[in-house]
Amino acid sequence: MRTKIKEFRARHNLTQSDLADKVGVRRETIVFLEAGKYNPSLQLAHDVAKVLGTSIEELFIFN
Repeated sequence: MRTKIKEFRARHNLTQSDLADKVGVRRETIVFLEAGKYNPSLQLAHDVAKVLGTSIEELFIFN
């Protein structure tokens, strides 16, 4: 899985810690998501997409 989290985070001037706080997870979770090393639950994917103002389909590219 690939993500565009880092790209969307930059558009909103958010650090990994900022995004983690807004979503309610640890910063390490965001690190793993951005690296494609963690497949999020549907709820987490929805929460991240909502904070970043986009859709799950736009944010996550499932191979």
